Amino acid sequence: MILHDYLPSGNGYKIRLLLSLLGQNYGLKHYDIVKGESRSAEFLSMNPNGKIPVLELDDGRYLAESNAALFYLAQDSAFWPDDSWQQAQVISWLSFEQYSHEPNIASPRFWLSHAGMTPERQAQLADKQQQGYAALTVMEQHLKQQDYFVANRLTIADIALYAYTHVAEEGGFDLQQFPAVLSWLRRIAQQNNYVSINDDSALIN
Repeated sequence: MILHDYLPSGNGYKIRLLLSLLGQNYGLKHYDIVKGESRSAEFLSMNPNGKIPVLELDDGRYLAESNAALFYLAQDSAFWPDDSWQQAQVISWLSFEQYSHEPNIASPRFWLSHAGMTPERQAQLADKQQQGYAALTVMEQHLKQQDYFVANRLTIADIALYAYTHVAEEGGFDLQQFPAVLSWLRRIAQQNNYVSINDDSALIN
């Protein structure tokens, strides 16, 4: 498999982290989205939406959307529960991540730490951060009751939420307000085969 990705991206990191936890080999191709490299004709042939990440399967098919890739890769593994109710809970948290968490945690990080601020982004920043804190508060309340989000064990729900939460301070968020979240972050970072978001060992030319 080949993952077409932008290294600082939390959405791509989700997939890289799961692949590592699964012990699966893959190649990594980096695209600088700040320079518009995901808008090239070559990239658009893989994903007409022009967004990273894209997982290229061994049979040549391309799978876009990070949580779809997590779902695909997690089948028949410990990261996807067998019970249908627990599966539905995983999907619920994946939806929360994409609609309530990622837009408000990832955007401030991208603006402040990677793409740079513009007057338009500055005008949106406070509202994004407020909504990001609201999402972190939901996570904190849940994690006060259990170690992980579903079935009290590590699933792709945790992997999806971990990706941008563990670098949220790059977007101006103070995680010290969320001790249960911090404990959860440490538990994930202690997993066997854990890799950091900066790990580029799978990078290919």
